[in-house]
Amino acid sequence: MRRRELLLGMASFASISPAQAQKPDAVLRLTLGTATPGGSFPAFGRALIAAVHEVDPGLAIEPRVTKGSTENLQLLKSAQLDLALVQGEYAYEALSSQRSDGVGLKVVAPIDASPGMFVVPAASPVRNIPDLRGRAVALGTRGSGFTIMGRTVLQGSGIDPDHDITPVLLDDAGDGATQVLDGRAAALWGASLGWPGFKSLADAPGGARFFGPAPEAIPDILALRTSMRRLTVPAGSFRGQDAVIETVGSWSFILARPGLDTASVTRLVRAIDQGRNTLARLYPQGRESDPRNLVSNVPTTWLHPATAVYLREFGTDPN
Repeated sequence: MRRRELLLGMASFASISPAQAQKPDAVLRLTLGTATPGGSFPAFGRALIAAVHEVDPGLAIEPRVTKGSTENLQLLKSAQLDLALVQGEYAYEALSSQRSDGVGLKVVAPIDASPGMFVVPAASPVRNIPDLRGRAVALGTRGSGFTIMGRTVLQGSGIDPDHDITPVLLDDAGDGATQVLDGRAAALWGASLGWPGFKSLADAPGGARFFGPAPEAIPDILALRTSMRRLTVPAGSFRGQDAVIETVGSWSFILARPGLDTASVTRLVRAIDQGRNTLARLYPQGRESDPRNLVSNVPTTWLHPATAVYLREFGTDPN
């Protein structure tokens, strides 16, 4: 009998996660997958870590450089990461195809709504998507959801991304602006107001011009992917961008690996919510990382239980 009780006790202890086993004042360490250098995910990751540390110094988030959303999903599923940044197209596909028993990846918090745009040097003759025909276009890295978004925008605009342009896929997201500046690419696709490639080209000598799809193409683009939304880029978001740009894009999310415990996620969501002013100061769209923005953008069943409880406690019922 005593041996049976001992074995049961050992099994119970083994089922407790490291975070649950810690004392309340112990440091909680979580790993976070971002993406290749030069993109918006690493920039957001740095801002997130700083904002969370300011609110909760005992919550240590360790960033991991990855190839982007595709690899992040694989690393989450194999429990090699606790958390990861995943772009909307990949997040929707992964979450909608999971088992119905509630076991799997979960949404912890939003990152931001990422409006997608093409950017060219201000002196370029390219003024719209049809003008891209026959030209080299840097679409992003192979593992990025932004690349999928760009291909969708081209398809919905009547452009075959494999044949009507020369698609340029990057090893590092930061290479895109360089290729436009040195003439290897005529245009660069990107998304998010915090995307470094946009700022690099806008601040380059001569400036840059931004454009999205034609208004009449937007319904066709949205029909191709349920994850995409109509989004607006306010005037003045980048140097020399004096007019509002109507475009499309999607929300990106912080996802948790299967089984990440409630205590860890509760502590993280609280720190993100309380640290939004710092996050907004360090990252242009940081205010959009408000957990309440999840309510209108993802099904309740996709939320981590701790996130759902947190929203209810603050008067926002995800149901």
